[in-house]
Amino acid sequence: MYRLLATTRPAIRNPAVLHRLLSTSVETMQESSIQSSKVLTLETMNPNVRKMEYAVRGAIPIRAEELRDQLKKEPGSLPFSKITPCNIGNPQQLNQKPLTFLRQVSALMEYTDLLAPENIDVTRKLFPEDAIERAKRNLSYVGNAAGAYTQSLGVQEIRENVARFIEQRDGFPADSNNICLTSGASGAVERVLDILVSSPNVGVMIPIPQYPLYTATLAHLNAQAIPYYLQEDSDWQLSAADMERSLSEARAQGIDVRAMAVINPGNPTGGCLLEENIAEIVRFCEREKLVLLADEVYQTNIYTGTNPFVSFKKVVSQLQSPVELFSFHSISKGMIGECGRRGGYYEAVNIDEKIMGQLVKLASVSLCPNVQGQMAVDTMVNPPRPGDASYDLYKREIDAIYESMKRRAKKLAHAFNSLPNMSCNEAQGAMYLFPRVELPQAFIDEAKACGQQPDALYCMQMLEATGISVVPGSGFGQVPGTFHFRSTFLPPEDLFDDFIDGFRHFHVAFIDRYSKA
Repeated sequence: MYRLLATTRPAIRNPAVLHRLLSTSVETMQESSIQSSKVLTLETMNPNVRKMEYAVRGAIPIRAEELRDQLKKEPGSLPFSKITPCNIGNPQQLNQKPLTFLRQVSALMEYTDLLAPENIDVTRKLFPEDAIERAKRNLSYVGNAAGAYTQSLGVQEIRENVARFIEQRDGFPADSNNICLTSGASGAVERVLDILVSSPNVGVMIPIPQYPLYTATLAHLNAQAIPYYLQEDSDWQLSAADMERSLSEARAQGIDVRAMAVINPGNPTGGCLLEENIAEIVRFCEREKLVLLADEVYQTNIYTGTNPFVSFKKVVSQLQSPVELFSFHSISKGMIGECGRRGGYYEAVNIDEKIMGQLVKLASVSLCPNVQGQMAVDTMVNPPRPGDASYDLYKREIDAIYESMKRRAKKLAHAFNSLPNMSCNEAQGAMYLFPRVELPQAFIDEAKACGQQPDALYCMQMLEATGISVVPGSGFGQVPGTFHFRSTFLPPEDLFDDFIDGFRHFHVAFIDRYSKA
């Protein structure tokens, strides 16, 4: 291939080597398993786990970690000085500053000696009064023991705060008894899918492109993923005709389609559904007797005035629809960005009371959600208010993160659209762009000769040349014959131009090389 910079060790240029990096080499592992005396082998393990795939943490980010280790051991040995992890929405990994108020409350809860009477005067010199009071209040919810188990559904007082947040957002009542705190939204989605799937014949409609959590979990449960396609030429809106097609084809095959998952704002697309589109989906699910799963973890990541976030709960309430709805939210996204604390929740609407009891049982098996994650959910839904000591700083930090994300989203979309063989819808929301790449036929042929998805090989070559780690569109699903990749726009703003320049040099050289082949 090509080299962007002179290096002491060349990037991997042999397509066969890249093929091996992208492959899991199951055959090799199976051979070793056959010869093994172990009880647990690839042949004896749960086959549903074996067939799971999760591209966001797949071959490319694994290779990125290998290259990161190489740079630590041998600085200057690669044509780049660092790995830029754009494969996952992990803001603090890319230097997003944690919110001061949230971390102050967390610190006080973790080291409670700071709240002891003999230390409180010193503590007040370091922490604002509202952070101290919030920490005391939160500790009172858990018996002054932040390391102890809580109720299985989460702290009741925090669930009540979530209900108030939903009421203020939507203008309709919410019941804390229908809210369950979870260790991230992923845990909530997995739990709901777990209770939905009763046999291998159960199907769940999922958007294409989709976040791989859904296909991975359905594979684990040995259930059927039923794809419906988002419309790229309409800013990734849903098509009623395609929803009907997807459902009718699956039911014609005898699949028991029970639910429909919607990600809004979209991951990986960055699209945001219009309210009339949401109403169309609600009526469709009501008419077809489908449980509606609304993944709304990016609801505060909205960058356009034309497509404001509207929750499915609000539309269900407006329509007085009896549709069964689970909606999900998380502290990992938005301006909070506390991915590693693992905090989230689901709200259940119009769900049978006996099923609610079964959901409590499922939650009880895990004992309780992460306690610090629960406390971060409390900050997300109940932040400092005007007049509180921390309000001004909290608002400045939230606004600064939001405005920076909005600028970076626009700048990266412009950069992608300025390049040959590439087009990209602007991000209306979320943390990602999903550009379409017109790969030269010579490269497609080369990838197929290696037994690889062309977009996966393109992304691996990008990593080897630039240190930028993205996720190929084939990991999310895409219209056959099209190629995409997902990139976050989370690299720090002061380094953003360098990030874009590195990608631009790679892509232009790539297109030039293969267009001449």
